[in-house]
Amino acid sequence: MITTQNPATNKLIATYDLMSQDTINKMTEQSHSAYLNWKNLTIQERSKFFQKLSDVLEKNKLEYANFITNEMGKPISESIAEIEKCAQLAQTLTQKAPEWLQDQNKQVDGIKHIITFDPLGPIFIIMPWNYPFWQPIKVALPHLIAGNTIILKHARNVTGSSLALESAFQQAGFPQGVFQSIIADHQASSLLLENDIIQGCSLTGSVQAGSIIAAHAGKNIKKTVLELGGSDPHIILEDYDLEKAADAAVRGRTSNSGQVCIGSKRFIVHKSIADKFAELFAKKISTLRLGDPLDAKTQIGPLVDKKAVLQMVSFVQDAVTKGAKVLTGGKEPTSLPPHLANGAFFEPTVLYPTTKDMRCITEETFGPIAPIITFTTDEEAIEIANNSEFGLGATIWTNDLSRAEKIARQINAGGVFINSTSKSHALLPIGGIKKSGYGRELSEYGIKEFVNIKAINIYNP
Repeated sequence: MITTQNPATNKLIATYDLMSQDTINKMTEQSHSAYLNWKNLTIQERSKFFQKLSDVLEKNKLEYANFITNEMGKPISESIAEIEKCAQLAQTLTQKAPEWLQDQNKQVDGIKHIITFDPLGPIFIIMPWNYPFWQPIKVALPHLIAGNTIILKHARNVTGSSLALESAFQQAGFPQGVFQSIIADHQASSLLLENDIIQGCSLTGSVQAGSIIAAHAGKNIKKTVLELGGSDPHIILEDYDLEKAADAAVRGRTSNSGQVCIGSKRFIVHKSIADKFAELFAKKISTLRLGDPLDAKTQIGPLVDKKAVLQMVSFVQDAVTKGAKVLTGGKEPTSLPPHLANGAFFEPTVLYPTTKDMRCITEETFGPIAPIITFTTDEEAIEIANNSEFGLGATIWTNDLSRAEKIARQINAGGVFINSTSKSHALLPIGGIKKSGYGRELSEYGIKEFVNIKAINIYNP
């Protein structure tokens, strides 16, 4: 049995029974049956369902946003924006997928050489709780429009969102079995990976989960795409406007209460401006409104659970023990209204100065903690940025775009944003290297992760 709880109030939301293995097997067979028909539709024919899905998401966005906020605590304004982004992706794919998946002609040594991009079959996706709709949507939709079918296993604490998402596909008229959500445990996931019907697996989650899934999928010769989080460097050069830099740092660190894989995690600031930046950053972040995530004015909601709060406390204690100062935050709030008193809240925190041996620098902080570490040369900034087991994203802030591009080319990450916070975008690939995983999502690169790139070579008789 699975129970879901509201992290803002710690109250029970719902209980769900795990599906039996027999039920999951039947759903898997249904996914394969649906695939045999779905793959034979043209992209234009599949696109009609995507437009309907976009309409369903827009029509019901307040209902879906409430599912998100109640289950994982995201401020309601961000939950609404999440649904709107999902709807936009569905529309974008109808415009771009025909171009991305069209046959390619090559000149080689025969009379004709064609590269085709054919779907593989049912794809198993395992998704996290921090973006209950966007995460599965951004993974599933490109593979669906390519002709595959999807079986989703969502994080346990957002089971309601998972079932609501499945309902959205049904309301959009997708054929039965094209997109299904299962309620399952780890053992059922392992058995799915062993099932010959499943042709691949995409996971977004922890390094530990990625390692287990990759090993099991490899044993069964199944392709995987892994997005395993990051500790993204946020590099601020000395020529950048301090006011803009502080505003960008607040956005980069506090979106979704700091629970973002591609969020800014390590603030690497030129020594000549570090003191002033730290003071201004702390001032701005301390003014954010923390409270009830269903209140439209709230900017910081609860973390996902009490365990996450204890992790943040541990990060702060480690840093302080090793010489860091807490400029703001660093603890659980004490002035919340009664109905939020048992919620999983933690104040947005700025730590300065910090050093390379502190856990807030060496590990991923999945919460609103912002450590500031200084550098004096570009080479030192690059060295600090790359001194991580992760390699997902990075940001650089400067007025010198040529200098920024030179630095960006030396950053070991799947994506670098210059004068912009990191983001996922339908037209840009997202993914990492090192322990941030492998493979790509979105764009013309992500859409081809689960297709058969087939060469058809024709020669004279």
